[in-house]
Amino acid sequence: MKQGENKEIKISFWASHFTTIVSVTMVLLLGGIIALIWISGDNETRRLKEQLELTVILGDSIPDSQGERLAAEIGSKPYAATVRFVSRDEAMRLWAEDTGENLQDMFGVNPLSPEVSFTVKADYISKANIDTIKRELRKEPGVESVASPDDEMVEAMNENLARLTVVLGIVAAVMLFISFVLINNTVHLSIYSRRFTIHTMQLVGATNGFIRRPIVGGSALSGLIAGVIAAGFTALGMWGARSSGLLDIASFISWEAFGIVAACMVAAGVLLCTLCSWIAATRYLRKDYDELFK
Repeated sequence: MKQGENKEIKISFWASHFTTIVSVTMVLLLGGIIALIWISGDNETRRLKEQLELTVILGDSIPDSQGERLAAEIGSKPYAATVRFVSRDEAMRLWAEDTGENLQDMFGVNPLSPEVSFTVKADYISKANIDTIKRELRKEPGVESVASPDDEMVEAMNENLARLTVVLGIVAAVMLFISFVLINNTVHLSIYSRRFTIHTMQLVGATNGFIRRPIVGGSALSGLIAGVIAAGFTALGMWGARSSGLLDIASFISWEAFGIVAACMVAAGVLLCTLCSWIAATRYLRKDYDELFK
């Protein structure tokens, strides 16, 4: 008999929490997708910024050893992302590959200058920072000039990327609010169906903490299960996107970043369900019998 009763209790638990688990899973899944889009957008933003290249043009008489030392010095700077020294011979070879012309045959000498090309880290991409970098490099011995992208292009890129960040931020904030409202309503309806049970337990002398504990614990378990399921579906989607190559967005998101998002999804499911169930249970604990019918 006890085994049958335990089985009925388990069935009753899963039946009462099934809707909550499904609803919270869908909300967390949508929130996780928004978070991954945000991460992907931020990574792509940084990648685009770090494609901007500055070129330090050296004097014709500068030996390769001095140019290599300057490249190493630039590479040690906090703003440098990638650095490459191009000797006069290499510059001639690259020119011939790009244009099909041999300048040395035309002029009798190699007219190209050695140079150091480098990209700047995304955090340093601004007109003011680039101007500061150029001023510092012009003071180096042997440097004739420093070429950089047009200032207006840099500012336009920063403005456009900033707008994109604001839009994604607004979408994320709206989604967070909607997620809380939906989860709150779902948990509230689940507890609403047990309001008379709560009142009966109060009549037989059960304390508020004793009544609230299994309700909050059950909701927290539902949130945990929903978070794990949502994280699992998201991981499956990431794996499928990477395997098929259909979505480039997956290539901008590392598995480490996904792990953080998945952990946040599970934690959000537990915390939101716990908070919402505590609020709803407390609300019905304070209601009189007549108010339960409203």
